[in-house]
Amino acid sequence: MAKNKTSNSVSTACEVCPQYNANGLKKLGVNIENTDFVVALAGNPNTGKSTVFNALTGLRQHTGNWPGKTVTRAEGAFEYNEKKFKLVDLPGTYSLLSTSQDEEIARNFILFGKPDVTVIVVDASRLERNLNLVIQILEITNKAVLCLNLMDEAKRNNFEIDERALAKDLGIPVVPTSARFNKGIPDLITTINEVANGNIICKPHRIKNVPDNINKAVKKLSSELKKQFPGLPNSRWIAFRLLEGDKRIVEALESGELYK
Repeated sequence: MAKNKTSNSVSTACEVCPQYNANGLKKLGVNIENTDFVVALAGNPNTGKSTVFNALTGLRQHTGNWPGKTVTRAEGAFEYNEKKFKLVDLPGTYSLLSTSQDEEIARNFILFGKPDVTVIVVDASRLERNLNLVIQILEITNKAVLCLNLMDEAKRNNFEIDERALAKDLGIPVVPTSARFNKGIPDLITTINEVANGNIICKPHRIKNVPDNINKAVKKLSSELKKQFPGLPNSRWIAFRLLEGDKRIVEALESGELYK
């Protein structure tokens, strides 16, 4: 027991040291000035998202409030291969339908903030219930990485996951991790870097089983949006939201926020 306690103490000390280097990683703590890339960290509550954040930045959550909101945010940074990455920990949420403040903040940052990479942290032992949020995020962004966290819990419960098959089905890289033990974190960092630099091209698989009448309407509206707003990202997803009467998306189109 004493040995484990000592090991945990050493690990904890490393996490809070902003200049700790391992596998080419430099944890920069709250030093988020002059960053090269912005990385969003999204996921359901209780997936170990904060542990992943801490493992990457060396922080124990540096929190504040989102502008005009009471929901807390956490920001930090790390350096890898001489590039600085700003990491924004989004509120834990089960969906992006914008029915709550947490959902609105998470969705708006991925859509309007246009992060260079969105890391989606899921609980490997509860993968099925986490996939709803994953699919919704992949409707918004083309640059994402699935962090299959809590693999130690999954193995303890005799769950087996074929990471390669999952990556193929989703169209994005999948990295298994146990962030609390720092397992898989070097692979996650490498993958984030590869996606941010365009060395890995993500091709997210989007929802296809849409009723014909809705699909036709979405295609028509999406085509019109592309013509009117050539720089508009994710016209298909935006078409869906417009058809559902999403006032925030209408406002964003009218103000130019979506395609600036």
